Amino acid sequence: MITFKFKTKIRQLPIVNLISMEKTREQFPILDKCIYVNTAAAGLLSTDLALWRQQHDQAYLIGGSTMKTKAMQTEIPEIRETVANFFQCKTDNVALVPNFSLGFNILLEGLKHNNKVLLLENDYPSVNWPFEYRGFEVFYAKVDEDLEDSILEQVKNYDISILALSLVQWVNGIRIDLDFLKSLKSEFPQLIIIADGTQFLGTTDFNFEDSAIDILGASSYKWLLGGYGNGLMLFKDAIKEKFSVKGMGFNSADTDASGKDTIRFAKHFEPGHLDTLNFGSLRFSLNYLNRLGKDAIELHLRKLSDKAKKEFTDLGLLEKSVVNQKVHSTIFNIKGDNELFELLSNNHIICSQRGGGIRLSFHFYNTEKDIDEIVRILKTAI
Repeated sequence: MITFKFKTKIRQLPIVNLISMEKTREQFPILDKCIYVNTAAAGLLSTDLALWRQQHDQAYLIGGSTMKTKAMQTEIPEIRETVANFFQCKTDNVALVPNFSLGFNILLEGLKHNNKVLLLENDYPSVNWPFEYRGFEVFYAKVDEDLEDSILEQVKNYDISILALSLVQWVNGIRIDLDFLKSLKSEFPQLIIIADGTQFLGTTDFNFEDSAIDILGASSYKWLLGGYGNGLMLFKDAIKEKFSVKGMGFNSADTDASGKDTIRFAKHFEPGHLDTLNFGSLRFSLNYLNRLGKDAIELHLRKLSDKAKKEFTDLGLLEKSVVNQKVHSTIFNIKGDNELFELLSNNHIICSQRGGGIRLSFHFYNTEKDIDEIVRILKTAI
């Protein structure tokens, strides 16, 4: 077997003020009664966002269609611009979608079936199933400590034209190296890289235009804390000619009856009206994350990840592929059965059972004390 070793670089963060955790935690009342380590399933709703949503619907209650029409005309373009600025993408290349899965299926309806597709084993079903169901010729890379080597080898050996993957694996939190993707794209410039960022966006300061990713989609209800019913798709200019997307509706033409033949690529993903409550919630949360500071969030999460990884490794609860990762996400799948899951639940630890183990996922509203308490409980059962 040919092996290719790629050296992971840890991005150096500037010196930033750490998040005031106590003040931040006040935004999330659920934290008063539990340790919430389940953001990989659903991010929390902040108090301020809940208040904004009440005000939005109060305005709709009073204003009816007048309020909604004005909001769709003025708010949606501003929301699109906020998304573009947050992820450093061209505004015209942003599509607002209800969730990743719908946007992804619209995209694949415009992809020719003569493409050879490389997926990751046991990746999120909404990434793998749409390719498998449509009958594409599919290859798989194993998700372990040699993931990048496996991807490179298969791209070289099998004339792969599409690489589609989650940037962070939903079960065990293994994170793809973005510098590796740059190196891969440099060696194979015709390779189309499609990524699901649902378990990634909101955890770091990410620059889409500077990345090797051609198409990035995500639902926003996890690490972006945007609530349900909103997501995004981001596109590079060069990718548009490689897809023949057929999504179409009056909203695609911005309700211009004469605009059917001049619809830009991203608007094919927006055939119908966009909900100003849901997408307004996304904008509200992006602005909130900006105020906290993306670098500050990333630094805090890196500290949580390092601590959790060390503690769980010392207890022998992590798989080898996670232990050997130089840089890991804040999603961990520890060895544990129903009895251990019940023990955690009975001690007010909110987490999930995934992949035969127990998934714990930490966001910026978690603290090192949360990890200490979880470890204390785990030690009583081991």
